[in-house]
Amino acid sequence: MPARPLSRRDFVRASAAAAFAFQILPASARGANSRIQVGCIGVSGKGHVDTVSTAEAGAAIVALCDVANPRQPGLSRRKKAKAGDTILDRFKSAKFFVDYREMLANHPGIDAVTVSTPDHHHFHASLLAMRRGKHVYCQKPISHSVWEARRLAEAAAQYKVQTQMGNQAHAGEPIRRGVELIRAGVLGRVTEVHAWTNRPIWPQGMTAWPAPEPVPNGLAWDLWIGPAPFREYSPQIAPFNWRGWWDFGAGALGDMGCHIMDMPYWALGLTAPATVEARHEGGTAIAGPLWSTITYHFPTSHFGSAVKFVWYDGVAAKEGGYRHAAPEELWKGDFPTADHVYRRFDLVLVGEKGRMFFGRSRQDWVFKPDSLATSFPPPPKTIPRVPGGTQDGKGEDGGGPYVEWLTAIKTGTPALSNFTQSGPFSETVLLGNVALRLGKRVEWDAKNLVVKNAPEAAPLIRRAYRTGWDLS
Repeated sequence: MPARPLSRRDFVRASAAAAFAFQILPASARGANSRIQVGCIGVSGKGHVDTVSTAEAGAAIVALCDVANPRQPGLSRRKKAKAGDTILDRFKSAKFFVDYREMLANHPGIDAVTVSTPDHHHFHASLLAMRRGKHVYCQKPISHSVWEARRLAEAAAQYKVQTQMGNQAHAGEPIRRGVELIRAGVLGRVTEVHAWTNRPIWPQGMTAWPAPEPVPNGLAWDLWIGPAPFREYSPQIAPFNWRGWWDFGAGALGDMGCHIMDMPYWALGLTAPATVEARHEGGTAIAGPLWSTITYHFPTSHFGSAVKFVWYDGVAAKEGGYRHAAPEELWKGDFPTADHVYRRFDLVLVGEKGRMFFGRSRQDWVFKPDSLATSFPPPPKTIPRVPGGTQDGKGEDGGGPYVEWLTAIKTGTPALSNFTQSGPFSETVLLGNVALRLGKRVEWDAKNLVVKNAPEAAPLIRRAYRTGWDLS
């Protein structure tokens, strides 16, 4: 007999689901009680979170590595810790290194590593670890260039290690339930996706490198530069503003694309786009733009049809504050207040039945028309859930992604944001920056990593490395 239509409240409850109804990876799946020994590369800022979260997920932190001395004030954006409360104090038995190459070569007890460095080190730290048989958890995007993402996915398979990209919400209930809803047809065939962020929240649009300043005590600046072209130290580059400089970061798209674009990319079964086009203001040869709009055209999807996927970043001043870069016609009066969370970042999927406003770490999704929420029977849960995977929808930094990765190491069952999956996704995200920097439409040959209509794009696909850092 036909399924009973649900009220909107029932729909949200059943779709978001109570924790007791989830498919949970059982504790017994973690294998023996032996603790996985982890070396953490980059332990300030997000690296501090990754280190602590990995320990709380059950790992033993046996090594810490950072080019900045954690006890030296002012070398990270983390609020000043109380005396005796640094990451070194928390993990007193862990050996501290300044160079991850030395750590990987000289610490025999490491089973796995976390990589929480600026983007330009992701490839080198991850590949060197995998070459030594270490499992890898790497922050998003997993690389600084498109070619590097491809190589890391290949290396994970080659060296048979367990990997996970740090787009944390991928392990959470909102994204996994969203994927199930879209694939079940809550919107019917989806033809468009629009995603946005209020980033950058750091300077972009720079036209010249800043004047050099003395390197602070406790900072190994040459190692911070690593494989990138050498630039003199400036606080306008590190510890935080590196994201806006192309030599080190990937701009707003690189920072948030792997978070916000994740659910629809997964749900729609997208692979490589056929073309990518970009509009922007203020982008230069050395720095990201003040704002950009990047349009990906995917030739097919889970529904067998093409998908137009548009990314918006940047903010524009207006009376009373700021607004996102997405056009107002996307909203069509759906939200009552200008400061609603969906106005700052996230996305809307457009299907033949209507629209779904989705937040990657929230469960108060908005369907238009409202009848979608009262007429669609909730589909079964087909994607495994993870303990600590933000099942309550109150945030994205639960223990889920770290538990899932450590479980993968013990059981051999890959985490769901492993490099085989997140590598092609990172390629797609970073290809948007290629279009932006190239200044023309990208006609993409994904198999050969070539822009068919612009051979001059080759250095943007695969960057050169500073002497001493070539890993070929």
